[in-house]
Amino acid sequence: MKLLRDILYKASLLEVTGSTNVAITAMTFDSRNVEKDGLFVAVRGTQADGHGFIAKAIAAGAAAVVCEELPEEINPKITYVKVADSAQSLGIIAGNFYDQPSSQLKLIGVTGTNGKTTTVTLLFRLFRALGYKAGMLTTVANMINNEEIQATHTTPDAITLNALLRRMVDAGCKYAFMEVSSHALVQGRVAGIQFAGAVFTNITHDHLDYHKTFDAYIKAKKMLFDMLPSDAFALVNRDDVNGAVMVQNTRALKRSYSVKNVADFKCRVIENQFSGLQLSMDSTEFWSKLIGSFNAYNLTAVYAAAMLLGQDKMHTLTTLSTLGPVEGRFQYVRSNNGITGIVDYAHTPDALLNVLKTIADIRTGNEQVITVAGCGGDRDRTKRPVMARIACEHSNRVLLTSDNPRTEDPAAILAEMQQGVELQYQRTTLSIVDRREAIRTAVALAKPGDIILVAGKGHEKYQEINGVKHPFDDMAILKETLNTED
Repeated sequence: MKLLRDILYKASLLEVTGSTNVAITAMTFDSRNVEKDGLFVAVRGTQADGHGFIAKAIAAGAAAVVCEELPEEINPKITYVKVADSAQSLGIIAGNFYDQPSSQLKLIGVTGTNGKTTTVTLLFRLFRALGYKAGMLTTVANMINNEEIQATHTTPDAITLNALLRRMVDAGCKYAFMEVSSHALVQGRVAGIQFAGAVFTNITHDHLDYHKTFDAYIKAKKMLFDMLPSDAFALVNRDDVNGAVMVQNTRALKRSYSVKNVADFKCRVIENQFSGLQLSMDSTEFWSKLIGSFNAYNLTAVYAAAMLLGQDKMHTLTTLSTLGPVEGRFQYVRSNNGITGIVDYAHTPDALLNVLKTIADIRTGNEQVITVAGCGGDRDRTKRPVMARIACEHSNRVLLTSDNPRTEDPAAILAEMQQGVELQYQRTTLSIVDRREAIRTAVALAKPGDIILVAGKGHEKYQEINGVKHPFDDMAILKETLNTED
């Protein structure tokens, strides 16, 4: 329980109607979750405007309301607080309500199109293996030391985020690592959060359904670095041209990492094979169980962040060499007759290209590469033909199929993907709406030694169709089908 006046600190108030000397038991931006004597923050969302639910929130027991526009009818028993931006204020108020947990941790945010989940997960695993108590917030799962909490978004809403960070502090965590999505930055979900450092992985074509332009997408990512304090670090991928853009005007310590160019932290790939990566990290060789040049970048980002957090170089590299791949990120299995199956979350053109190039680097040249790929519904439609074209250009056979069609007709999504299939690839490309059947067909087409890539869903254990999430696991189906074929 907190006094309203205390949790409004730094929330940029425009007008207050009523007393701020009232006790607040809880806070929410969802009128369905209002508690007695709670605070309701009316936020304008993409699907609904919280201002339309103020009366409902008061009826449910709210003692105070934060909003951008005061309602026409003012209840004299309720305190109304007018602010310029409810979403931004929500984050600041949530931080106050939970006693600023982000300031009590070394919190590192990771942003970029690809590599966020792997980088954050490896950082968490590394610091846990180094003996620290730590927390993690990712697309796959949220962790507080050994406790796993289901993740519903890449970056949680501001209230959930601060509540989780508070639990981390109370559990004795010294470090926390989190994915920071472009959506979260624009929507103010990390407003008021104090980061000790930020990492930029890369930026490629994605989320233009939301941001509309690539420039707007870049600016969204840059917001993380703009909010860093002077005692934080800003670590960027030197091999991505937008790395320099991210740190323009940041107050934080600027540092870079690279696999190709001169940088503060430099990695060189010595060997890249299905058994792992042999790397030279700042002139020290070590072996990683991870596969692919894109993972060389992820490992370098993790190593660089650890160095900036004051960890010992040799202890860090030795520990990194023990860590395995992240679920759904170039996760592979082999059948008894030598077929290799790979499951990867690649759901952007660049990510798919990286995975297929990694396979090309490792293959001997005699085996077929059979790719199963789809595109999600209610998302950026412009990448659909691009994804199909990349799959065709870098595979021997392609099966276009459903990903998460959501509210769209999966056949219509496949038709848009087919627009990227050029004439010379039409004979080697099939469209199969049923994803399970597409995976089974890929296995049926494979011969001993061939490589099957199932791309797009990675770690996800569901397929969303018409708003309903049905149980679905790419790796489980791939293993089951490969065993059937043995």
